[in-house]
Amino acid sequence: VFPYESPSPLYSTMTDAAPAEKKGRVELKSFVDVPEDHDFSIHNLPFGVFTPKGDAEAKPRCGVAIGDNVVDLSAVADADLLGNFKHAGCFHQPRLNDFMGRGKASWRSVRNTVQQLLLESNTALRDSAAGAKAIRPASEVVMHLPATIGDYTDFYSSREHATNVGTMFRGKDNALQPNWLHLPVGYHGRSSSVIPSGTAIRRPRGQLQKDNADPKQGSVFGPCRLMDFEVEIGAFVG
Repeated sequence: VFPYESPSPLYSTMTDAAPAEKKGRVELKSFVDVPEDHDFSIHNLPFGVFTPKGDAEAKPRCGVAIGDNVVDLSAVADADLLGNFKHAGCFHQPRLNDFMGRGKASWRSVRNTVQQLLLESNTALRDSAAGAKAIRPASEVVMHLPATIGDYTDFYSSREHATNVGTMFRGKDNALQPNWLHLPVGYHGRSSSVIPSGTAIRRPRGQLQKDNADPKQGSVFGPCRLMDFEVEIGAFVG
């Protein structure tokens, strides 16, 4: 989420586009400058969790991305600009779980309200002290894991990947198990392995055969010699 290569992996899109966006009939314009080809336009406002840089006492809070900026939802809530949404305290939380638990109607309500506040024709946020406090450049914040992840399931969804791994374990002739073609293969994953972009990864260490051609030489302890890098797609389900 942010360290800002878009799309940001730590933003939860909580996909629930407004009806106007789905129908494609209304083109909205924001007072926030957003490049035309940017992923986070006024039509796509993903939620995330961030901390302002340079403030040792600042706590993580919830926000929304628009262009290369972050809208601080805790500041918007403090200014009483979230309309009929009665659970604004959840945006002072360091995770989105509370907000996610409010359900689809709440997500839509908040997103639509924020979308209206960001319109070029709306002065409530743009011309207020709250607006000056709430909108920050993405370069001036640190993004965090947006939700507490209790558990997750990793699905073996790529035939090529399943074949490659199967070849390593069972050989080329028995690489892909027959059941893979008939049911979604999923397995339990470690939630501790879900981390923000830019987090340093420690190469695993363990016992390795000193010489693959001569098992009699025994084992050595050290970092793994091979690493498997995969492209993963994750979804937060509220």
